[in-house]
Amino acid sequence: MSTTALLIFILIGALAGWLAGLIVKGYGFGLLGDIVVGIIGAILGGYLFRVLGVSLGGGLAGIIVSATIGAVVLLLLIRLIRRA
Repeated sequence: MSTTALLIFILIGALAGWLAGLIVKGYGFGLLGDIVVGIIGAILGGYLFRVLGVSLGGGLAGIIVSATIGAVVLLLLIRLIRRA
């Protein structure tokens, strides 16, 4: 993976994590927290969309939406587990 691709991956993770934090909590988790939540969310979102047979396209916007939705699902699952 090239340095540019890694930087884009981290930036998408940060954006997706921040957006998911805004949607679920009303605020982000700080830069490192947003990156971690966004990257895990991107993996989860990619998996969920593949299983459901849904495609958001191959562009940057589709990747960000998929990662954000995955991060929101991740945060909701964490919230559900913490309450149990």
